[in-house]
Amino acid sequence: MYKTTTFRQLTAIDAVARLGGVSRAAQALHLTQPTVSLQLRLLEEAAGAALVQRSGRGLLLTPAGEVVAGYASQILELWRHASDEVASLKGQLAGTLRVGALITAEYLLPPLLVAFNTGRPGVKVKLSVGNREEVVRMLTRHEIDIAIMGKPPGDVRTESRAFAKHPMAFIASPHHPLMARRDLALRDLSGENILVREHGSGAHNTAERLFKEAGLRFSPGSELSSNEAIKQMVAAGLGIGFLSLHACALEFQAGLIGLLPLPGNPVEHDWYVLHLSTARLPPVASAFQDFLADHGQAEIRRQLRAFDAVVDRLRAKGARRPRANARPAK
Repeated sequence: MYKTTTFRQLTAIDAVARLGGVSRAAQALHLTQPTVSLQLRLLEEAAGAALVQRSGRGLLLTPAGEVVAGYASQILELWRHASDEVASLKGQLAGTLRVGALITAEYLLPPLLVAFNTGRPGVKVKLSVGNREEVVRMLTRHEIDIAIMGKPPGDVRTESRAFAKHPMAFIASPHHPLMARRDLALRDLSGENILVREHGSGAHNTAERLFKEAGLRFSPGSELSSNEAIKQMVAAGLGIGFLSLHACALEFQAGLIGLLPLPGNPVEHDWYVLHLSTARLPPVASAFQDFLADHGQAEIRRQLRAFDAVVDRLRAKGARRPRANARPAK
């Protein structure tokens, strides 16, 4: 079998196993479907066994296909590590940095990736964005090497470290009646249409915890999987939002939304970078983790510095209110 098997064939069955079909595999590999099917057929000939079978649900791996796909994934992973380590021996940091991040982190990561890549021409970046469940799944399937999220998963063994603060806040349209309240408290939000991310997200969990700690029942008006949808609805005056400040910079600068004048608003949590405890990190992923630990907080402070001018402007507009909008914590 090994005499006729190629990396192209192993890549084909690995992609089919991960993505669930020839069509998706071909798209991911930038090949035609007939080319992927040919590689599978050649691999079947080399293995002397059927590796895939068609069913009403599409293409399924046979028991032999499951075995071959499992080893193909390991072989490809080892070869990638070997290529990266050979580059390291030459004094070069090279390879593909495979990062998975929560949807909110897509506002945070690009400047960090740009800074990390500067002076490292041999490094390529593959950034995969999804909700918490999707990112954890990508990590356990070894589709990414490291993940960026607000809290390490409790049901997966990982090694994690906090690298920066993550401010989240209650936001509203500048024209919302609560923006003019002088003695606003969390209990005053109980009757409002509160817009939050979907159940299980970091923002949802944080908002729910804040209400619980205040002895209040948390009853969000809408749960949405999109930061953009929440911002648009808040700007239109359709409710109170609770979002990461990373997602709100442009809207704050444009004066479309503002911070509710709540005590302790915004609240801070941590951003974590993590990887599987059992995984062997490629040099480029390990280097990026160190980079985040050394420079992550400074970059976030730089990004959120724009909020200072925004909040000052909001305070000026409400100068007759003794309780002005809170300045984002740093």
